[in-house]
Amino acid sequence: MKQIVVLSGKGGTGKTSVSAALAHLASGVTELPLPVLADADVDAANLSLLVQPEIGPANEFWGGSLAEIDPDLCVNCGDCESVCRYDAVLPDSSGLLVYRVDPIACDGCAACVYACPQGAIRMQKQQEGLWFHSQSSSGDLFHAELFPGRENSGKLVTLVKQQARLFAEENDRDVVIIDGPPGIGCPVISACTGVDLGLVVTEPGLSGLHDLTRILQTLAHFKIPAVICINKADIYPEGASEILFFAAEQDIEVIGEIPFDESMSQAVLNGKPVTALYPESGAARALWKVYKRSKEILQSGDGNGS
Repeated sequence: MKQIVVLSGKGGTGKTSVSAALAHLASGVTELPLPVLADADVDAANLSLLVQPEIGPANEFWGGSLAEIDPDLCVNCGDCESVCRYDAVLPDSSGLLVYRVDPIACDGCAACVYACPQGAIRMQKQQEGLWFHSQSSSGDLFHAELFPGRENSGKLVTLVKQQARLFAEENDRDVVIIDGPPGIGCPVISACTGVDLGLVVTEPGLSGLHDLTRILQTLAHFKIPAVICINKADIYPEGASEILFFAAEQDIEVIGEIPFDESMSQAVLNGKPVTALYPESGAARALWKVYKRSKEILQSGDGNGS
């Protein structure tokens, strides 16, 4: 079983459209089992918009803990306020001469718990999101929803990936396709862990090469082989040439150049992968080459890790 993660240095490069196309093309190979899909962008999960699954039951995700003060035990000594580095402990506004915790500011460090001489503070586990195992024609989809304002997206990404991998192993699936988060932060690191190939989707533009370099450095740090796909490659030829030159210098293969194609946006509007809705379009033909080459690399185990 192989895992491929689709990444981008920033949002809006077409990463999810590429992921959905790969899933659709992989599911059309009749002699192989359906792929397993994982939407690791838990802050803004939208792979389901393109693969249109039958949403499965919601499973609770419990992340970090927040401090909670028992007003019946609090004696208003102020020790908790003095040790809180996040200004999360506040005097109670009700006039009861007790303290309270601002749940937005609390970081869950538990310093106040240890400082309280009355044992009036305890840490309470928090439900921070939901995760789902859904069914689609392109394969089983594992995805999640992180509640607004929650900060444990890395942990939720790890959970989604783990569930997808375990399902793939238990059901003899050949590949897990992961639609990763944008950027280079903690969720991206969680999405990359243990994968066999990183497919980086980039665009030619003023920041395209900079964003591409950042995500490639992240993959290189974790020794994950990387390949590049340039989306809208013909919209700014000079920028595409810069990316091609950079990739050649770094000995990283560019496995696809997708032309600017209105079929891509039309497919998104219709909630379908472009390869399913417009299979003869220029974008779909380019994505077929991306799928074919990435499959060859996964099967051969090749990769430069740059």
